[in-house]
Amino acid sequence: MNWLQLLSHKRPGESKSISHDQTRSRFEQDYDRIIFSHPFRKLQDKTQVFPLPEADFVHTRLTHSLEVSVVGRSLAKNVGNYLLNKYPELETNGFTVHDFGGIVGAACLAHDLGNPPFGHSGEDSISSFFLTNPKGQAFEQKVSKEEWKDLTTFEGNAQGFRILNSKGNGGLKLTFATLGAFTKYPLSSSSKKEKGRKSQKKFGYYQCNASLFSEMAEEMGLVRSNADTWCRHPLAFLVEAADDICYHIIDLEDGCRLGLVPFEVVKE
Repeated sequence: MNWLQLLSHKRPGESKSISHDQTRSRFEQDYDRIIFSHPFRKLQDKTQVFPLPEADFVHTRLTHSLEVSVVGRSLAKNVGNYLLNKYPELETNGFTVHDFGGIVGAACLAHDLGNPPFGHSGEDSISSFFLTNPKGQAFEQKVSKEEWKDLTTFEGNAQGFRILNSKGNGGLKLTFATLGAFTKYPLSSSSKKEKGRKSQKKFGYYQCNASLFSEMAEEMGLVRSNADTWCRHPLAFLVEAADDICYHIIDLEDGCRLGLVPFEVVKE
C-alpha cells in the first residue's frame, strides 16, 4: 500500500481529487461535519455500559466518542511524525502530522454511530426481529440472499458506514481516508472469512454500500484478499487502539463511581 493513496482526501461522487488545503483541511472538515451531524448528537442518549443510570456522571456513547477522538488524534500525530520522516514525499505533497490526527480523530468520533441502544443486545434484537417475527420474516421474499444476510445479522459497524453515506440522512460525504480509518472490518456479511483474522470477525458494510466501498478501497489501494474483502486501512488500527484504551479506563471509572467496584481495586 502507498501512503499517498491511503491519505486520499477525495470524497464519494467526486470525479477528481481536490487540491490539499492546510488552512482547513478536508480531514478537519470531516471532523466538523460529524460534530454537527444529527447521528452524532443522538449518541448522547445511549449509555456506554450501564443502562438507565441514576448518576449523570456515567459515560454516554457521546462522551466516550469524544474521549476516543482525543486519544486517537494524539496517537495518529505520533505515527504521522514517524511516517513523514520515513516517506519525505508526504511532506512534499503538503501532508503534516495534523492530517494524520484529523483523519483518525474524525474516524474515532464516528466509530460508534451505528451502534443501536443497548449495544450488542440491541443488535441481537434487531436481527431476531427479521428471523423470528412474522412482520420481519416477510422481508425475506423482497430482498436478495445477500441483503437478507445483512438484515438477519445486524452489525453496528456496517450500520455506521451506511449512516455516514446515506442520502436519506444527508450523507456526510467524508473523505475516503476517514472512511477507511473508520472501517474495522473491510468485508460484507456474505464474504468468505479466513479463520483467525480479527479484521474479519464481523463485517463493515451492507450490500447497499458495496459499490461505494469497492470504489473507496480501489482509490486508496487497499490490498484485496478476495472479491469482496480487503485488508484494513493502517490507520484503522489506531482507531481501534484508542477505543480499547478509553473504554477499558472509563468502564472501570464508571463501575467505581456506581459503587460496583471498590476504589482500592480500581487503584491497584
